[in-house]
Amino acid sequence: MIKKRIINIYLSFVLLIAGCSGVRPQKDPLTLYMHLTSEPGTLNPITATDAYASSINSHIYESLVERDKDTLELKPELAERWEISGDRKKFRFYLKKGVLWSDGVEFTADDIVYSFKVMKDPKTASAQLKVYYIDVKNVRKIDKYTVEFEYSRPYFLALEFCGGMPIVPKHIFDDGTDFNTHKNNRKPIGTGPYVFDRWDTGKKIVLKVNERYRGKKPEIKRVVYKLVSESSVALQMLKKGQLDVMSLRSIQWVRQTNSKKFKKKFYKLKYYQPYFNYIGWNARREFFSDKRVRRALTHLINREAILNKLLFGLGKIVTGNFYLFSKSYNKKIEPWEFDPEKGIKLLREAGWTDSDNDGILDKNGTKFSFTFTIPSGRKYGERLASILKEDFSGVGIEMDINKFEWAVFVNKIHKRDFDAVSLGWSLGYSGDPYQLWHSSQVNSGSNFCYFVNKEADNIIEKARVEFNEARRIKLYHRFHEIIHE
Repeated sequence: MIKKRIINIYLSFVLLIAGCSGVRPQKDPLTLYMHLTSEPGTLNPITATDAYASSINSHIYESLVERDKDTLELKPELAERWEISGDRKKFRFYLKKGVLWSDGVEFTADDIVYSFKVMKDPKTASAQLKVYYIDVKNVRKIDKYTVEFEYSRPYFLALEFCGGMPIVPKHIFDDGTDFNTHKNNRKPIGTGPYVFDRWDTGKKIVLKVNERYRGKKPEIKRVVYKLVSESSVALQMLKKGQLDVMSLRSIQWVRQTNSKKFKKKFYKLKYYQPYFNYIGWNARREFFSDKRVRRALTHLINREAILNKLLFGLGKIVTGNFYLFSKSYNKKIEPWEFDPEKGIKLLREAGWTDSDNDGILDKNGTKFSFTFTIPSGRKYGERLASILKEDFSGVGIEMDINKFEWAVFVNKIHKRDFDAVSLGWSLGYSGDPYQLWHSSQVNSGSNFCYFVNKEADNIIEKARVEFNEARRIKLYHRFHEIIHE
């Protein structure tokens, strides 16, 4: 029996942190009420791109392999075992027999072959996945319970990604309708311990135990994700027993959840996630195409003050894209310092001056006036934007703030319809910067801010086929230097 709610705070890096989680006695101890700040656009694991969908789908869908939560080693999930060829180009998976989709149809190799085919289809909105399978030549069915992935060249994360590929039921999706807008994108059918029950738009998403699940049934019979955009409202709901698990803002962690009464009811857990938040300057825009300008803006932002004042010191300032505590992170690099004078000097060197004395910097007839895009309902993002607006105005940069509901915000990001943006990035257990940083991803992948660097591309490509960890880390440390510069 659960005796206390569990509250976690997840610390992230660069400028900020994210929040917390919990569990407590309630009238219905078999139902867990989770807080969801934004509504996912889809629950199709192949096209979903946000953390909200991933959290829900992790209970519904499964993959061929999973990572052991204690050892972090890969272990069988839908596969019972696998074989890897000597040249590391072929991965053969032997499937568990008798696994059922939640509608009662048996899971087979056909589902894997279909999922790969539809994921690779240019018409499928799965750019975030395609990059990890660019070297897969073929996925073929050997028999009903055996499937083989064949690579054109070795990839050091091949087992993780071919074994972890999202799998959807062929008999449901292969019906001639548009995969991106299929009706089951909002009514998922999986093989996991929970099944989809209902989705009340703007209110909640409900899961219940999958009675056809082959393993031990979960003790928690229902999971209810309540959609509450305002964190202050969610905290009140938590205190009243209307929520069990939620994420806390920094101020909530430090100032609003430390009473004896609260501590008696809740567990508060704090740890660093492989995650960072960042400000993205769209290098397609004239303002940000010059790296001197991007560095100048970094010198103009007092990240230490933001970390301490907005986030109460709950986080770290980072200098690169890898997890702070991983071997790939180059710890020798120090963050660019807060130095407005240096920032102003770099802006002048890049040609931005106030030639007409109107208080706004200009270059070749263009005013340094841009829009900062953030999702609505995010207190940290709103306060960060206000600070940036004020600080930039003091040196002659005009910044407007645009707030959009989450689904609209994500759509604008994918369309590259922004000047500057506040974003976060979740990192995998093993790092591969290809998805976010390779130049091939600037148009339809996740390289939203148009980072293009030939040396960086070469390093990313070399690292993907480098199986010697020490040599791969050396490559990534140089890549880190390039990103920092």
